[in-house]
Amino acid sequence: MRAVQFNRFGPPNVLDVIEIPAPELAPGEVLVRVHAAGVNYFEVLMRADRYAVTPELPMIPGVEVAGVVERVGARADPELLGARVGVPLFALGRGGGYAEFIAVDVASLVHLPDHIGFDDAVALMVQGLTALHMTRRNPPKGKRVLITAAAGGVGSLLLQLAKREGARQVIAVASTKEKRDLALSLGADLAIDYGEANWADVVRAQTDDVGVDILYDTVGGSVTKAALAALAPGGELIFAALGRFDLDKADMDQLLSQNQSLAGFALLPLLSPESIRPDLAELFKLAASHQLRVLHGGRFLLHEAWRAHEAIESRTVGGKIVLVPRGL
Repeated sequence: MRAVQFNRFGPPNVLDVIEIPAPELAPGEVLVRVHAAGVNYFEVLMRADRYAVTPELPMIPGVEVAGVVERVGARADPELLGARVGVPLFALGRGGGYAEFIAVDVASLVHLPDHIGFDDAVALMVQGLTALHMTRRNPPKGKRVLITAAAGGVGSLLLQLAKREGARQVIAVASTKEKRDLALSLGADLAIDYGEANWADVVRAQTDDVGVDILYDTVGGSVTKAALAALAPGGELIFAALGRFDLDKADMDQLLSQNQSLAGFALLPLLSPESIRPDLAELFKLAASHQLRVLHGGRFLLHEAWRAHEAIESRTVGGKIVLVPRGL
């Protein structure tokens, strides 16, 4: 089978397509033919050795896939053959999704509703669960919230969930007019260009000169610093941009002086075998019933994985980017 691997850190062209044997099945495992594999920004950072944790090499990235059960191993239910499933590999602490096939234990499978596609299912795994848990841990009901990268994979879902949960006002921040228009179409009350100087002043002006109660930040870096000026006294900064935390002592002093709080957000510690299936089922149901719109940024063949990484790094696309095997 074909898979995408990198054995050194560097630019997108370090991603190589390799031929390896299809996985052997252990008892209780099934072989899933991958129809869609999600591509995430943290994988781009890992490839360049800019993530919070340096991965071991060689590495086959990919922590979320969706596909069809191709073969079942011993002690696996033969009725699983042909089942449409999602596999949240990140919940198992493993990768390997940039490939044509993957072997997994049957307990890790999440069955897909008939009316949800493989691309949508993949988009609702890392990104959907991130958005879901961010709203659960810091509920937006009745509050003014600001969402960075609001037209991106996480941001677009977070925006819609915040509206569903009864946010008083949802302010989207995005870099292009197309992305801001998209955020408005998803229900944002206001969309602001963070490429403009003093854009946080616009936020304050639109919130009765108070600011937002919750800042959901998935971007980090200089965007976080600028966004602090839009946070209301006593407000919460929810930081979900691992590896891009650039706040310094002066920024922290400002937070403390305004009775503001900073909360880190990391998805994996919040997941458990008991919760992940019902959480994904909830997201799949919302998407299948058109109550949650999933955005897609592009589909690339396995040998085009480098192009998928380039597209993410360019920040010119919004929504989920997926890899698909040839002909699917």
